[in-house]
Amino acid sequence: MASRRTRALSVFLRITRKRGMATPERARAAMAEPAGAHTPPSRFRRRHRVTGRLVEGFPCYTVAPRTAPESGKVVIYLHGGSFFREISWWHWRFIDRLVTAGHRVEVPIYPLAPRYTYRAALPYLVAVYRQVIGDVDPGRVVLAGDSAGGTLALLLAQALPATGLPAPARLILLAPCLDMRLCNPEIDGVEAADPWLARPGLLEAGRVWAGGDDLGLPELSPINGPLDRLPETDLFIGTHDILYPDARLFAQHAGARVRFIEEPGAFHVYPLAPVPEARPVVKAVLTTVDAL
Repeated sequence: MASRRTRALSVFLRITRKRGMATPERARAAMAEPAGAHTPPSRFRRRHRVTGRLVEGFPCYTVAPRTAPESGKVVIYLHGGSFFREISWWHWRFIDRLVTAGHRVEVPIYPLAPRYTYRAALPYLVAVYRQVIGDVDPGRVVLAGDSAGGTLALLLAQALPATGLPAPARLILLAPCLDMRLCNPEIDGVEAADPWLARPGLLEAGRVWAGGDDLGLPELSPINGPLDRLPETDLFIGTHDILYPDARLFAQHAGARVRFIEEPGAFHVYPLAPVPEARPVVKAVLTTVDAL
């Protein structure tokens, strides 16, 4: 059973978040709002060494420990936000845990809808990855992301063989969207329990992000992309998440290379939230990176 805090936060999310994506019209209104700032919070900057640069015209931050020695390992972390929301304090909080453990984290600020589509994102992410492995052995690099960022991390991993670039050591995915069409019939049984995500708004955001292309394209829906050359992958997701059915199906298709961890009663990207269920996930992620 979900913890008391998870149940309470689920009620809060249902009131404050789900309504905003309940219809295509509300999703379009949300996408029309300013994306917000992507700069790290001042408190975060005081705790860690943060430097920024432009890659292919888009920002990317490097965050490194200010006092502790660096582990020599790099996590490329891609934030979520339905492909149109900017990085938030939830993401910086998770990144803080990685950096505090001694790891360098690269934070690409990828182009967002509605100004951009998916066509602008992948070349940028490939360029960031190319820079990172230019000075770090790919066997010490992890690709990670939550929600839309998890989708992009997986799409990047799938695209690497065609670029001639080596794969990273590991993929860590927190509740990625794996099929932008959201057509899995099992979603119907989960949607009422999901306190956060609503299919009408997600579909509209996906259509804008796709720029008129078929949502089922492998470049948009990684469940339809190649699975045979993926690195070892950890996928964490709650059962009260409409993305859960596709995540389970993806893990079945991918086989032993994907370690699938589900949390009963947990909502979307629960590892980023201040709930008890998040703690073992954070510990597992840190253990995985430490072991590289």
